[in-house]
Amino acid sequence: MKRLMQRLAGGMALLALTVSAASAETFTLWVRSDGSNFMPRIVEAFNKSHEDKAELQIVPVAELVQKYATAAAGGQAPDALSLDLIYTPSFAAAGQLEDITDWAKSLPYFDKLSPAHVKTGTYNGRIYGLPYSADSSVLIWNKKLFRQAGLDPEKGPTTWAEIEAAAEKVAALGGDIKGFYFSGACGGCNIFTFTPLIWASGGDILTEDGGKATLDTPQMRDAIAFYRDMVKKGLVPEGARTDTGSNFFAAFARGNIGLAPSGAFAIGALNTQFPDIDYGVTFLPGKTGGWSSFAGGDNFVVTRGTTKLKAIKAFLDFSYSLEGQTLLARYGSLPVRGDISDQALKDLDPRYKIAAEAMAKGRT
Repeated sequence: MKRLMQRLAGGMALLALTVSAASAETFTLWVRSDGSNFMPRIVEAFNKSHEDKAELQIVPVAELVQKYATAAAGGQAPDALSLDLIYTPSFAAAGQLEDITDWAKSLPYFDKLSPAHVKTGTYNGRIYGLPYSADSSVLIWNKKLFRQAGLDPEKGPTTWAEIEAAAEKVAALGGDIKGFYFSGACGGCNIFTFTPLIWASGGDILTEDGGKATLDTPQMRDAIAFYRDMVKKGLVPEGARTDTGSNFFAAFARGNIGLAPSGAFAIGALNTQFPDIDYGVTFLPGKTGGWSSFAGGDNFVVTRGTTKLKAIKAFLDFSYSLEGQTLLARYGSLPVRGDISDQALKDLDPRYKIAAEAMAKGRT
């Protein structure tokens, strides 16, 4: 009898393992290369702690939108995607995304999720994307080069004139050192880092309803003149003219650029990949003061018709947990859950708090 019970117990255990393995799902997940610092880490943590698994593919930032559109049209799209939030309505309108309204609104912390992300994730009153990673645009400066140029390394510029003056002094160091950098042929990079200069100066680029461009303004003309002046003075590397975004972060990371508009992601990337660079973070200022930021990042979207919703929901639940939000924050993304953001940032680099403040008041 005892032997029979042991055999039955063993059989039940084997059956349980078989059922568990059968119910586990593996879903495919894409992320643009901007998320290459944090996404592999959160996928690794999820895969270690869950029966369901995520299979990650990192796609170059300039290729992801077209690659996903082509894959979706051909029935080869990933199950889920971390997508630049501004593209969510377009893919929803094309019928390529799963309507996740009911699931989203069932989350107990739904009203604590980043409003800018939820707004862009909503199309025709239905939700197709939920906040995943968050990024604000900020100004970073190289403290070592500031010291060498006789500038206060602990004080970031607060006006355009201060930016240009600091860039001139850094560029005067000579060699391959330049004062300022921006990716001249990257539309996405510049909408992210250039528009805050206009907003902070009292201007705008669209009417309130988004239906009309308001580009012909004094603030826009002044901002363009500000950039052009630095280019004419030789404060910006010649290669910036044709940079489509590949050097958006890399140029500063090499250590020979004085100042550059960037994103909060740069904090995690610099800390983990370039720990020898001593840098500061401040807000993107208006012409004579004030500041603004672009509220950017990614929405988490699900490809229409996927059969892996159980695993996808488990992954998003993990990402929204305190552990997940802290992991994302540690490696380059700002928290997207407002109710636990302070906890997620508590033990991290204090420069994140500047980026988080910028995100909270940012515009999209």
